Amino acid sequence: MSDQAKYTQKLTDKHVLIIGGSAGIGYGVAEASLESGARVTISSSQQTRVDAAISRLQTAYPSASSRIAGHACNLGDEATLEANVAALFDKAGSVDHVVFTAGDALAAMPVEAVDLQKIVKAGMVRFFAPLLVAKHAAKHLTPGPASSITLTTGSVSERPIANWTVVASYAGGLHSMTRNLALDLKPVRVNLVSPGVVDTELWAGMDEAQKKAMFEGYEK
Repeated sequence: MSDQAKYTQKLTDKHVLIIGGSAGIGYGVAEASLESGARVTISSSQQTRVDAAISRLQTAYPSASSRIAGHACNLGDEATLEANVAALFDKAGSVDHVVFTAGDALAAMPVEAVDLQKIVKAGMVRFFAPLLVAKHAAKHLTPGPASSITLTTGSVSERPIANWTVVASYAGGLHSMTRNLALDLKPVRVNLVSPGVVDTELWAGMDEAQKKAMFEGYEK
């Protein structure tokens, strides 16, 4: 008699699209999805990063190689953003779950350095992209409450940090965006996760002493 699989196989034969899935939290979501039986498509800004992540996943899960795919999707260019998102969904096809963990360099700056161009650029990946992803996801998600969109934000939406006003504005806005998307896209579920500070590749460019001080500050 085989074991009960009440929770571990909830994603069996489901298709999970992870935007930002080549590294960090998104890569972890890809791993967990594969272990739960899902078919996974990952996306990142560069095809080389996508290919490297696919290779890592196929090495870690050789029996799941046929369930792993990926496509590049640059979310940082205003002129091509929506076309790139639409093309990604066309390549991915029908999906059951969409997870958005994509990010870029955090636009930390004093208020006196802020201008309109910097504000718009800071929100391209972290705010405008997830809204357009939700728009196009609605056309490709399997209808019904079993399907979902999961977005991510940061703890700065509730815990202010000096010189992070622009970042915090978008992080806070994602809370309202998610609540309204859940209404507009029902019965598809839309949720927002705020994982806090996680030691991922996002911080790779930071001085080690600064990074250590930042993480210690969050631990207090």
